[in-house]
Amino acid sequence: MPKAPINGIELYYESHGQGPAIVFAHGRGGNHMSWWQQVPVFASDHRCITFDHRGWGASLDVPDGPGRGAFVEDLKQLLDHLEVDQAFLVAQSMGGLTCLGFALAYPERTLGLVLGDTTGGTGDATVLDALSRVNAPEQGINRTLSAGFIANHPRLTFLYQQIQGLNPPNANDGILNSFRNPDGPSAQDLGNLQAPTILISGQEDLIFPPQVIEALHKLIPGSRLEIVPEAAHSAHFEQPQVFNKLIGEFFAGIQTGKTAGAAAD
Repeated sequence: MPKAPINGIELYYESHGQGPAIVFAHGRGGNHMSWWQQVPVFASDHRCITFDHRGWGASLDVPDGPGRGAFVEDLKQLLDHLEVDQAFLVAQSMGGLTCLGFALAYPERTLGLVLGDTTGGTGDATVLDALSRVNAPEQGINRTLSAGFIANHPRLTFLYQQIQGLNPPNANDGILNSFRNPDGPSAQDLGNLQAPTILISGQEDLIFPPQVIEALHKLIPGSRLEIVPEAAHSAHFEQPQVFNKLIGEFFAGIQTGKTAGAAAD
């Protein structure tokens, strides 16, 4: 099990393939295994880096440690450890706290940003207002997967739950509050975001519905918004072919110098 001495802990990571680096940052209900439908696809011509956030999977945090407050610096030190100067960043839900924060703090190291099913902890009032009208289930698999997916794919639903079960208990991790924090990245911060950005939202997402992600999209100049049908809060898991096509074309557009996204409305 590869681990790197990062910021006072042993951070679990995996690296597959060679080429331009892609970092995949999992959500609160996942870990590095969440990306099993992406890594084999992109590792043929990219270096795919997955990891467990501190406090998740095999990356144990220290007692009374900084928790999510260290996510951005953890990623920076992991890339330093792996001698990766620049990378594409792909986030799902909680991973958006890490990837948006990193893209703002280290624009010169961010080739492109994929925000999947996440606001990235944005503190702008328009996003928080849209989020305040959301009433998602507090727990249960129907919080993250669409009803159709659960009914039609019981084996994959079971796998999703098994992946989640590999994490230590995180009942008091404070992550949910991080998405309702007015001190998160502001409209001005997002207006200065340099990385080409695509936002991907599951049409049936109950946690960050499309109208919430659309509010974020309007704050990021040049960003692109894609709504994925028949997906809820885990578009990468529920509709991997659609998700992979979107991010693959996004990466290719950046690498060939084409415009990565349409102007925000």
